[in-house]
This record gives sequence, C-alpha cells and structure tokens, in this order.
Amino acid sequence: MKKAHYNDTFQLLKPKGDMKKIRVGVIGATGYTGEELVRILARHPDVELAYASGKEAREARLQDIFPYLKNSVDLACGAFSFEEAAKNCDLVFLSLPHTVSMTVAPLFLKAKKIVIDVSADYRLRDAGVYEKFYKTPHADRANLARAVYGLPEMNREKIKSADLIANPGCYPTGAILGLLPGLKEKLFVMETIVIDAKSGVTGAGRKADKALNFSEVNESLKAYKVLEHQHTPEMDQALSEFTGKKVNVIFVPHLLPVNRGILSTIYVGLAKKMTANGLLEIYDAFYRKEPFVKVYADGSLPEIKHVAHTNFCGVGLCVSEARNLAVIVTAIDNLSKGAAGQAVQNMNLRLGLDERAGLG
Repeated sequence: MKKAHYNDTFQLLKPKGDMKKIRVGVIGATGYTGEELVRILARHPDVELAYASGKEAREARLQDIFPYLKNSVDLACGAFSFEEAAKNCDLVFLSLPHTVSMTVAPLFLKAKKIVIDVSADYRLRDAGVYEKFYKTPHADRANLARAVYGLPEMNREKIKSADLIANPGCYPTGAILGLLPGLKEKLFVMETIVIDAKSGVTGAGRKADKALNFSEVNESLKAYKVLEHQHTPEMDQALSEFTGKKVNVIFVPHLLPVNRGILSTIYVGLAKKMTANGLLEIYDAFYRKEPFVKVYADGSLPEIKHVAHTNFCGVGLCVSEARNLAVIVTAIDNLSKGAAGQAVQNMNLRLGLDERAGLG
C-alpha cells in the first residue's frame, strides 16, 4: 500500500486507489489558459472539476462554450461567485488578468483553500518592481512573501507544502530551464546571458487587439517590448535566487504567426573550456529524473512542433569552443508547460499525486 500524504489544508490525502476525488475550480475558464486548464482537468484521473467561471455574466455551460468537451464535462460557467467557488472547491486556479488575481487570492486563502495563480501577481517578491512593470500598486503585499514560485524543476519540495503557488510566466519557463544546469555547475558567465525568444499569438491572451489580428501577424515576425518586457525581472529574480548572485539577463521577445509555442535561443559565455559533449553530460545528469524535460543529444535541437499540446520542455545544446560560447535552445508550449500544464503539474505535487497525472 502506498504511503499516505499529509498537508496543512487536508488532514489526510489517502493513497491514490482509495482517494475521493479532490474538487477543483477554474476562475477565468474562458481565456486561452483557462480553456487549457479545463481541457486537462476534465480528463484528470484524481480530481473533479467542480466549478468554472468566465468573464461574462451569462448563463452557459462549459460544454456549450467548448463543444469538444461535450462528452467529458457537464458544468455551468457563469460570472464569478466567490461564495459558490469556495463552497464547491478545495483548490482553485486563478486564470485571471494580471492585477486582478491579487484581489481574489486573499479571499480563498482566508477560506483555507489552495490557490494556484496563473497570472503574474505573486511571481515578483518586490512590490516596487511589480508596480514598475505592471503599472499598478500591489494590493496584497502580505501574501507576496508566502507565495512559492511554481517551477517544479527548481522548487519541487517547496511546492509540495505551499498554499499559494505563483505559476511561472511562459517566457521565463523556457529560459530558466535552459540555464539551470549550467548555472548550478558555475559554467556560465552570468553577465553575458542573452535570451532571444519567439512566442505564438495565444501568449497575449484571448482579447480583441488589432496587433494580434490574423492579417497583422500572418506572414510576419516582429520584436516587441525590447529590454522592457515584464518577464525580464521574473527571470532575473528566479536565476538570482538559484545562484545566490545577482543576475540581469538581456531578453528580447518576438511574436510568431503561429497559435502556440515558444522557441528560446539563449547565448551565454562559458566560464571555462567546455565541449558540447561535456555540457550535454551535465544537462543529462541534471534533468535525468525530470518527467517533463527532454535533453536532445548529438547536436539535435527542439522545435515547437515537438512539444505542442504537451507539458514537455525540449532542450538542445551547441558549443563554440573557439569563442567559448554556449547556445542553448528550448521549446515549450506556452499554454501547457508555459501556463496550464505547469499549473496542473504544481497541483499534482501539492496534492501528493503522481506528478504526471493528467499530463500527456
């Protein structure tokens, strides 16, 4: 018999075979990330999708909004009601716009619910930095220190006991996973980190915006928010905490005319002589037991199509010995490992479930 799991919110989570399904809810279920959460949770073997809300004050059912769910979900999706969500759920995902989650999360935390926030509201520990990049004061500073940054490959043990999990941003997920092994072994010159990343259009969310229209993005590629993107301080913070030293990356994002996916190309100077095979061995060892990171061998590089609709991150490596330079390429699905899939991975860890449950 498997060992039972204990935590602060639930007195006892029984072994998987005997466990009553845990009730979860998605606040903001009609956005791209919310829809992806619903899709994953609807097939999850160990939880019950018990609540969903959308932006509109309409009476609708999830299976009518997203017809492909017709045989797997039968659930109302109306305007958000805290009382109804708290009554029906043990854990909630906040798939809300940035600056909104921080007004909702405290309500659920006070009600002793587990909160996984998919917005940026609890990722940055410094409220001043948050205000600078998100243009509004933080409304819940008291909970900033309590939030755990939800990158499993970096904070797995902390996630297991956290009641407020700040799901990482999509760009930071791909970039950080590309750098962790080399930083751990002190192989990289931290002042030289340059991250060139390209994202599919769903990374901007489901909203009306001329710049995201088909005719604006099709047959084109553009850089945006150069040196001022809001994910830059998130990368700096995570990498600085991991290394114990101040890290300031150069980050340039681009918009790709595809639905989903992020390809990140990372350039970094090597602190000592290193071959591609030597670097590959270090990455293999670091990620050997990680269920959702695949390191590519023999100079192969990941592509967006390799990871689309999955929770995987592909990592490829190249080294110029003459220039003492490493080039690292990572690929993720921005809606899965970059958002909803990683949020479910965090849920699995927090509830003592198989980390891979519900995630293909």
